[in-house]
Amino acid sequence: MSGARDGEVLVGDCIALMARLAPDSVDLVFADPPYNLQLNGELVRPDNSRVDGVEDEWDKFADFAAYDRFTRAWLEAARRVLKPDGALWVIGTYHNIYRVGAILQDLGFWILNDIVWRKANPMPNFRGRRFTNAHETLLWCARSRTARYTFNYAAMKALNEDLQMRSDWFIPLCGGVERLKVDGRKAHPTQKPEALLHRVVLAATKPGDIVLDPFFGTGTTGAVAKRLGRRWIGIERDGDYARLAAARIAAVVPAATELVTIETKREAPRVPFGALIERGLLRPGDLLFDQRRRWTARVRADGSVISADSRGSIHKVAAAVQGAAACNGWDFWYVERLGSMVPIDLLRQQVRAQMG
Repeated sequence: MSGARDGEVLVGDCIALMARLAPDSVDLVFADPPYNLQLNGELVRPDNSRVDGVEDEWDKFADFAAYDRFTRAWLEAARRVLKPDGALWVIGTYHNIYRVGAILQDLGFWILNDIVWRKANPMPNFRGRRFTNAHETLLWCARSRTARYTFNYAAMKALNEDLQMRSDWFIPLCGGVERLKVDGRKAHPTQKPEALLHRVVLAATKPGDIVLDPFFGTGTTGAVAKRLGRRWIGIERDGDYARLAAARIAAVVPAATELVTIETKREAPRVPFGALIERGLLRPGDLLFDQRRRWTARVRADGSVISADSRGSIHKVAAAVQGAAACNGWDFWYVERLGSMVPIDLLRQQVRAQMG
């Protein structure tokens, strides 16, 4: 295996299989590793019914040292396949996330954020001896301190009703038709909600990027990646889980490319203010004003503007009328159209749309 295989669930040990992938070949690793829950005996509800929790062998380790060796090995393997500007997300609970975090830092990863997934419908603490465990923690890491990682800030802001997205995410547990079941029982005890992966993939990748999940389970990462136009690779040691994941993802219909491409302002083509005049979206003599109509300026044929006391670019005049050192004129100035205030940045977006 010389390179990353797009759209395939590889069955086997993730450390061995990652070692067969080409180095620097993956844009994002999302990992949901065993939590090492250290459960002792069955967990029951007050009515003595059994809780369907995590009791599988894959979550059991002899001691913390064994878990640390396993964690270091898979993180080293993941780091090798990540591109220099790639990133890693790992999710866990208080049972394991602090051990994982320390090893991440020891290996040279740079933690960008810790995200708290606050569950809208957490499982109660049936024994009544502790607080209800109502959250899990995600660590978002660049490959190194100086790496140029991807962050689609504007997309996250838009997803949050145009408010800067915070590091606490209120999302329900996986349930309903999304929860995979076999013979009426949950197919996997820790299936993650697609809403959670939607945020991760949308925030940290671009269409066409390769997303690797070394603990693939029933394929939530692959399903979301495919829907959002990303390529994906899954590694899963359990053949039954791998088959469920493959069938699930095969039924996913990808969104059209133009619906998943996120363009940041930095990546957008440059549009000079004069282009709005050349294309007839503004005319010489048009009046510009700020949102509260405190200051005004007239548009000139050469793409400059003039106020009572200043003339120059939209940025220079916007700063001058306020007595400020600098100002983004695209955000500051408006023009009136059919009785409504229209930001000139909206006119710039029209030009960009015409450009392709």
